[in-house]
Amino acid sequence: MRDGLRILLERHGHIEVLQEAEDGRSAVRLAKELMPDMVIMDIGLPLLNGIEATRQILSEAPSIKIIALSMHSDKRFVSEMLKAGASAYLLKDCAFEELITAINTVSSGKLYISPSVTGVIVENYLKKSATSEANVFSVLSEREREVLQLLAEGMNVKEIAFRLHLSVKTVETHRTNIMNRLDIHSIAELTKYAIREGLTNL
Repeated sequence: MRDGLRILLERHGHIEVLQEAEDGRSAVRLAKELMPDMVIMDIGLPLLNGIEATRQILSEAPSIKIIALSMHSDKRFVSEMLKAGASAYLLKDCAFEELITAINTVSSGKLYISPSVTGVIVENYLKKSATSEANVFSVLSEREREVLQLLAEGMNVKEIAFRLHLSVKTVETHRTNIMNRLDIHSIAELTKYAIREGLTNL
C-alpha cells in the first residue's frame, strides 16, 4: 500500500514524498528529523499505533499536519484520532482523488473528514452525555498504552524495557497497573482488549 501511495503522490508535481515508515516509532522519529509539512498516518501501525504516534509527533512539532488513513469507521477511532490532533480522517478504501482533496484542504488550514465517516462524528456528538464512555484512552496513561500495545504484540518485559528505555521493574509496575485498572489478569485477555480498542491489529 505504501508503494502504491508513493507512486500516486509523486505523480502530482506539487507533492514530494520525503520518507516512509513501517511502524509508529519510526514515524515519530522521522517526523521529528525531517519536519515534513504533512504526514499520512495509518492508525493500525505496529510498535506504536497511529493515534499515539500522532500525539507524540504533534507534541514535538505542532505545525505538522496529519492525515489519518484507516480501515476503521468506528466512532472511537475517529474521535480519538481527531482528539490526538489529526487534521483529516479518511478510510483506506477511499478513491485516490479524495486523498488529494484532503491534502489540499488540510494544506489550506482546514479540517477534512471523509463523507463516509461524518455521520459517525455527528452521531457521536449528538449522543454525548456528561458521563463519557470509558475506553483505553481515558483509563490508561500514554506510557501504559505503549506498554499494553507491546505486550499485545508479543514482547516480554525485558524486550519492552529495552524498547522504551525503561527498567524491567518499571515495566513490571506498568503491567501490574494496567491489569488492575482494566481488571484483566492474563496476557491473552490483555491482547484481546488491545485489539478490540484499536491499539494494535491481529
